[in-house]
Amino acid sequence: MAKAETRAIEIVIGELLIAQKQTLALAESCTGGLISHWLTNVPGSSAYLVASVIAYAYEAKVAALGVAWETLNQYGAVSAETVTAMARGVREKFSATIGIAVTGIAGPGGGTPDKPVGLTFIALAAPNDLQIEKHVWRGNRLENKTQSAHAALQLLKKYLENK
Repeated sequence: MAKAETRAIEIVIGELLIAQKQTLALAESCTGGLISHWLTNVPGSSAYLVASVIAYAYEAKVAALGVAWETLNQYGAVSAETVTAMARGVREKFSATIGIAVTGIAGPGGGTPDKPVGLTFIALAAPNDLQIEKHVWRGNRLENKTQSAHAALQLLKKYLENK
């Protein structure tokens, strides 16, 4: 019996975005452009991927995405509040229908008891929807980045499938 064909998630997402006439803007921190890399490996992705910002430093989150200094100073870069502001900011700045943002602590350093290595927040902002996920990965730096990028694509795929 032949195994069912599995299609890459980035291809499925592209087809859903095109079918729904949706556009996407990304704000990546801890993933460092990995989500953008995967999406742009698909020919024709320029039809739906409007922009991608790698906003690593606080200054970049403020200047490129409109995150408030007060948010960063009160909650830190790795928080539900900051990832929400990132997703909304990238969506608005680039006039996309959907904004996805990821921020986290990839490791091996940078963790604290309150915010351990592997802590990641992902947000999806759409016109009438905001979804936030919190994860704590247990891998090395590359594994944590990969798991975060994959989780962001899973969130987007689930959102699009339920539209």
